[in-house]
Amino acid sequence: MLLRLDKKDTRPLHEQVAGAIRRAIAEGECRPGDRLPPARDLSKALDVNVNTVLRGLRGLRDEGVLEFRRGRGVTVADGADLRSELSERLRSLVSDAARLGYGREELIEMIRGIP
Repeated sequence: MLLRLDKKDTRPLHEQVAGAIRRAIAEGECRPGDRLPPARDLSKALDVNVNTVLRGLRGLRDEGVLEFRRGRGVTVADGADLRSELSERLRSLVSDAARLGYGREELIEMIRGIP
């Protein structure tokens, strides 16, 4: 798995790590059931602290993109490719809404109003 971070990106590093893994899943580089390299290896490859990688991985686990299993490491969850794509679209929507002056709660209310 070839991951890279954009040095010009202003997002926190753990979000960039999660984004790089999401891209790898979306582009088919990692498929559901595939095991990810250990966090220590990812941190060396990305030149970031291992805790930064772990924070990004935990975020993806919380989104349902990754699964942590004792003895099996971190694997890509079933349906992760779809969840990953949807998560990226949602992040873009939240970003666009903020740029237009809408807060998250206002955006949530807008979504609730959609039939």
